[in-house]
Amino acid sequence: MSSLVVTSRDAAITTITLNRPDKRNALNVELLEQLCAAVRSAESDASQRILVLRGAGTVFCSGLDLAEAGTPDFAQRSAGFVQEALHRLATTRLITIAAVQGAAIAGGAGLMSACDFSLATRDAKFGYPEVRRGLVPALIMTFLRRQVRERDARELLLLGKLFDAEHAHQIGLLNRVVADSAALEIEVRTIISSLLQGGPSALAETKKLLGELWPAPLAGDLERAHAHHLGARNSPEALDGVAAFNEKRAPKWAGGD
Repeated sequence: MSSLVVTSRDAAITTITLNRPDKRNALNVELLEQLCAAVRSAESDASQRILVLRGAGTVFCSGLDLAEAGTPDFAQRSAGFVQEALHRLATTRLITIAAVQGAAIAGGAGLMSACDFSLATRDAKFGYPEVRRGLVPALIMTFLRRQVRERDARELLLLGKLFDAEHAHQIGLLNRVVADSAALEIEVRTIISSLLQGGPSALAETKKLLGELWPAPLAGDLERAHAHHLGARNSPEALDGVAAFNEKRAPKWAGGD
């Protein structure tokens, strides 16, 4: 198995890097499977306290691999791994930090949103273009609705437009926006330094309680979202929307021109 996810450890810190830069770190089944395994491994190591999630190359993550998503055989496996990756990042005892450069689109923005902290360079772009591919951003919605106002969520999800880091910060998707990649490294280290001053058990229990105090449990929300996500993935509309993206043409929506 090729290393589509690279893991390194430095004292109490695990860094997980999505390592598919030639595909803008698009989420195929193999990468998602390796990501889930990497998070499990880090959490099982009692010496680890913090997990930093990065993307190799110029883009954090461009979302689902639509070339693979166009193959129905992969739909169920892919959806399952997306759900697992989001759940593991959100519920691990480790404090998670997403360091975003370039872009975090669709599922990439979902991975970012599942982390405890999200930081990005000023030139980074974000977006949830699923509806333009005939897909339903259900799994991502589980986190988005916890972090932004309803009006903002509706605009992001229904319009499917790209937006910049300043807007992402303004509506609550980002903790920090920094000038460039060098400043991003400094900010990551600054947050890590502050986190290491907290008691490991106290931090883990605080994170756990934050999740439990939400009116609806995350696991239940993800299960409901998974059903909607998978239903859309297998629909004729999604099959044509994904094919249109891969073929660089406009989709042929039913009832359209």
